[in-house]
Amino acid sequence: MVDGTQRMRTGFRLLASGQWLSWFGDAFGPIALAVAIVAGGGSASELGLVMAATMAARLACTLVGGIWADRVAPQRIMVVSDLVRAATTFATAAYFATGQHSLTLLCALAATTGGAAAFFGPAFVSLRPMLVAPERRQAANATLNILQNGAFIAGPAAAGVFVAGVGAPWAFGVNAVSFLVSAATVALIRAEAPRSARTGMLAELREGWREVRTRDWLLAGLLAATAYHAALGAITVLIDVIAVRDLGGPTALGWISAAAGVGGLGGGLLAMRFKPRRPLLVGWPCVALMALYAASFAWPGRLTAVLCAALVGFAGLMFFSVCWDTALQDGVPHTVLARVSSWDILTSFVAIPAGNALAGPLARAVGTGPVIVVGAVVMALASFAPMLVRGSRDLRRAGTPVLRPAGPTLRRRALGRAEGGRPEVGQPDPPNGCPGDWSVLRWLRRAPRPWRARTARGAWPG
Repeated sequence: MVDGTQRMRTGFRLLASGQWLSWFGDAFGPIALAVAIVAGGGSASELGLVMAATMAARLACTLVGGIWADRVAPQRIMVVSDLVRAATTFATAAYFATGQHSLTLLCALAATTGGAAAFFGPAFVSLRPMLVAPERRQAANATLNILQNGAFIAGPAAAGVFVAGVGAPWAFGVNAVSFLVSAATVALIRAEAPRSARTGMLAELREGWREVRTRDWLLAGLLAATAYHAALGAITVLIDVIAVRDLGGPTALGWISAAAGVGGLGGGLLAMRFKPRRPLLVGWPCVALMALYAASFAWPGRLTAVLCAALVGFAGLMFFSVCWDTALQDGVPHTVLARVSSWDILTSFVAIPAGNALAGPLARAVGTGPVIVVGAVVMALASFAPMLVRGSRDLRRAGTPVLRPAGPTLRRRALGRAEGGRPEVGQPDPPNGCPGDWSVLRWLRRAPRPWRARTARGAWPG
């Protein structure tokens, strides 16, 4: 047992350190790409095509990546994905270093990189709960969240200085090396878990969707996330324009990005200390704080107000992100976790580009201010909508003790049943002799009188 616990701790440390370096290196890629294309005489349209190729490949491969991550050990998927991305990124560095001018080749390299990333994401989600005990999942998710935010703060600043001083091809080299570091650390992780049987791509894809559909809190969350990210995608384009045009130019944009990063770090630190028994009941309202951040660009429209809203909004968003990740790990069987997470990832990737594309036409039609206000309202409504579903309010963190009420609600709640007829996470099994189905009322009528008396007071006897 001690050896197993130590192996899990070592595995998590390897994962955290390797991914921090990989996230830091990821910041070099987008900056190097933009500088290399523009400096080489390319246009914004060419940059857009390369970015679109990356996103299209990621969309096309995400669900397939989830299937394979449930079939084989997630470490294998992650290592192969990192090696493929390292190879394509080194090739991109050589492309710009040798002065090539083939947009088709560049788009092919970008698409291969995006497709490999689509396999990495679900596998990463599947590996994390294998490296920590259930009661430590939220703290582990918060730790990774903090490391990711720290990399996203330091990475772009370092990348800008590096590209300006050394050049874009060398920055691609740094990004490629970070993928190799990630592959090396993941390859050292020793963790095993039962994998799902292979029944065919379509059958396994349907099984993953069925797991989403039979959990009301999960389906409601994905639908709400789609609406939220569509609004966020439109707002993101417009607030960048407002920051540069009205709030102080690139300097203001830098301050806003820094405030968002600091807020995210604060949300991660809060999630390490505060572990609500019902993570979604507390987490979903925190997402609504991002609506205040969006609305602050329309009113009052001052940089100080935007900075304060960014601190609060991104703290709430990151706190929810940790709660959501923990809810997925607690509430979804591990044999289908990667497939479920692939649906979660796909909804975000589909909605954000759609919002990006709609931002310009909507702003020209009705004005920037109204679009931002309406988008903020949509974000707020999407944040509170899942609370209408009982599963979102009732889902409990693993290991949380539950008092079971008696009376009229006993039929649904005394057994700790979540929506869909599955036992709710973290609730103890009923005492010996108590059935695990809807016949509990018949069992109570046959139970000894002392048991009925204690049950009537509203608690499961231990």
